[in-house]
This record gives sequence, structure tokens and C-alpha cells, in this order.
Amino acid sequence: MRRFLRVAAGFSWRTLGRVRLDKIAIIVDDYDRAIAFFTGALGFDLVEDSPSLTNDGRPKRWVVVRPPGGGTGILLAEADGGRQAAAVGNQTAGRVGFFLEVDDFDAAYQRMTAAGVEFVTAPRTEPYGRVAVFTDIVGNRWDLLMSPLVLSGAARCCRPAVGPLGTSAGCTGHPQRAPTATAVRPV
Repeated sequence: MRRFLRVAAGFSWRTLGRVRLDKIAIIVDDYDRAIAFFTGALGFDLVEDSPSLTNDGRPKRWVVVRPPGGGTGILLAEADGGRQAAAVGNQTAGRVGFFLEVDDFDAAYQRMTAAGVEFVTAPRTEPYGRVAVFTDIVGNRWDLLMSPLVLSGAARCCRPAVGPLGTSAGCTGHPQRAPTATAVRPV
């Protein structure tokens, strides 16, 4: 296990400016099937599909999808070798590892079900929101999630929902009301 280096006195991440999670990788067994699932069944945007090379010079593709209005992209990485192939569909050891938050849970659930997405739990309401677990094209577990703030109406804004999953681009005209209580999702 690696040890963290001590941070120099006075160092602050704030001095780096904006820091954000740009992409995560999901290992898949076939680029085209994965693209079809994420863009068709989930309604994500195909941001990039470009030829690329592996570290040792073999051809591969650089494929990125992103939820409509979402910031973080998903790099669809085709398994290369036995170790990666063994991780396909099991990147989080059977736990829910990905969280798709929507503004209109019922519309998203109905659309995804009609598109053939397999839900492994029925929708339910928890302290952290409305949720149902589904699997992606290779078997990774995801939460379809609607925040309790949206459920209560506290997060409503002036911009209507857009996108195939009921996601919204978010309001930029005024600040959202602050929540009165914080919901914490158990891990």
C-alpha cells in the first residue's frame, strides 16, 4: 500500500483553481454494444469515438459518453487481456458503483424499462431519495436516483427538464434553495 506524501505547509487545493472529476472508465467487452446501450437505452450523448493506440502501440478506440447536461464523462474501455476481461461487469465487486441522478424518476424509470434496461430492485423511497438498482450492458450495478430535494420540491427551478432521462440542464438564473436537512447515503 502506498503512503501519502506529507503536504508542504501552506499548501491548499484551492490554489490549483477548479478541480473536477472529468471521466471515469468502465471496462466493456465490445465498444459498439456499449455505445448502443449508453446512447440508446440510457440516452447519453456520444462525446467522442476516435481511433487511438494502447501503451504498446496496438489499435484501440477512445470512446466517451456523457449524460445529457452532465459534466463527468464515461470512458468506455474495451477489455485488453485476461485481467481486464475478468473485471467486465464486476468493477465494483457486485456493489452499486455508479449513480445516475435524474429530476423525474418515474419518467426515467419508464423510459429505461421500455428500452430493455434490467432493474434488479423495485423503485423505493429512502432517506437519500427515490432509487432503483439496474445493471448496465455488462452487468455493473447502478442506482437510478432522484434526490430527496427534488422529491420535496425544494430543488425546483425555472428551467424545465430536458433530455431523454428527465435530466435538467439546471437553472442558471438564480440560486437554488439550500436544503434544510442533509441526506447521507449509507455506503
